[in-house]
Amino acid sequence: MSSEANVQLLKEAYRQWSDSKGQDVDYWFDNVIGPQIEFDSIPQGNAAVPFATRYDDRNALRGYFEGLLADWSMQYYTMNEFVAQGDTVVARGECAWTNKKTNKVAKTPKIDYWRFEDGKAVEFHEYFDTAKVYSATVP
Repeated sequence: MSSEANVQLLKEAYRQWSDSKGQDVDYWFDNVIGPQIEFDSIPQGNAAVPFATRYDDRNALRGYFEGLLADWSMQYYTMNEFVAQGDTVVARGECAWTNKKTNKVAKTPKIDYWRFEDGKAVEFHEYFDTAKVYSATVP
């Protein structure tokens, strides 16, 4: 798959993710995530967001989405810049989530690093403002 095809795949996935307010998890698994993926999140399982950690198993990765959607409600998720080189795509944007326990909003810049093989994601790393997210979890 070409760099442009990978970008288009991600644009559609992010659009569906945003339009569904985070409820359309299956699109990621059906169309983007490969049979084996290295998935990493900057908090590394911090107690404030224990689901945001490293996953090396596609099936276990569902725990990330389950934890996210159990604790947070998406306000918006906008990825509006994509830089691609070879099998790598970096997406940049902004998102906002409301913590369901505190009702506080975490609005943060968002950068996602993706690496593809044969049109499927095999590596993902997400970066966001952890201080803003952590503070939204404190009553």
